[in-house]
Amino acid sequence: MSALFVIVAILGLGLLMVIHEGGHYLVARYFGMRVTRFSIGFGPAIYKKTPKGSPTTYQIAIIPFLAYVQIAGMNPFEETDPKDKGSYANAPLHARIATIFAGSLANYLAASLLFFIAFTVGGKGQLTTVVEVVPEGAAASASMQTGDKIVEIDGEPIEQWEQIRTLVAGRAGKKTPIVVERQGQRHTLDVTPEAAGEQGEGRIGVRATIEIVPISLGQAAMLSIKQPPRIVYELVVGLGQMIMRKVKPELSGPVGIVSEMAKAVKRGFADYVGLLGALSAYLAGFNLLPIPALDGGRLMFLGYEAATRKRPNARIEAHIHAVGLILLLTLVAAVTLFSDVARFGE
Repeated sequence: MSALFVIVAILGLGLLMVIHEGGHYLVARYFGMRVTRFSIGFGPAIYKKTPKGSPTTYQIAIIPFLAYVQIAGMNPFEETDPKDKGSYANAPLHARIATIFAGSLANYLAASLLFFIAFTVGGKGQLTTVVEVVPEGAAASASMQTGDKIVEIDGEPIEQWEQIRTLVAGRAGKKTPIVVERQGQRHTLDVTPEAAGEQGEGRIGVRATIEIVPISLGQAAMLSIKQPPRIVYELVVGLGQMIMRKVKPELSGPVGIVSEMAKAVKRGFADYVGLLGALSAYLAGFNLLPIPALDGGRLMFLGYEAATRKRPNARIEAHIHAVGLILLLTLVAAVTLFSDVARFGE
């Protein structure tokens, strides 16, 4: 894998982190909170600058993954002056909620923008009736070939991929005439769909191929609005299915994500920006999960304060977030060690 592709992938992930922390930063400053540090990366700083008259030190750290903003009064172990209007600890509840929520909101809005760019430049992928044949499936047994275009099933003309899925699903175990177009000539094949899935619906063992078609700016705008909520929904549903053990967990850590990003860079600008958009929406949704150390975990404590009108013990909250962070980092390390490294060179 080219080092240039990997560098561009890392820069893209860094951009998403900066956008996330930028959301926190802008809203904190809007409510008058004092942001003491805005860091891109972790560890020792390789560059830092404090603009004249600004309370914020901007820095780039040696470890490129992640970013963070340090807001005065957010650390419960630091001494806070009750009269300090620039302290997070003294800010109104709605200001603290908005500040925590702003990171995910920034990623969500950025996802729409990135998708819009990707759709405008690269167009939209559209399923076709030209198929890729799965080895040893019913279609392969009937001599169907990859590149064949299905034009008719049991006497019904086929124009869209969904027609194939629908017609085949109800014909499990029934010999079905399927007309394909191959190199300008039509051939009729007798295919017997195999029963599959929970309902025993018919499958013939083919996959749709995708054709990229240009779209208008209006269509790109509509798709860019629809994509982020779809990704967040799939994230929540997927996590629920993994918790219920309905699907096998498929996790990726930083190395795996960089590997996929680098492959997208190699495929082209539109693929790269589109994947960035998907990751930005994913980051927005993941950070709002009610897990300690994530923004969702902090919002959970703020929600308790809103419901009871009492602040939770700040030190206990800090310890809970610390344990959550350790567990998350342990999970990331395990995924990276046992899954990502094995796939990185693919």
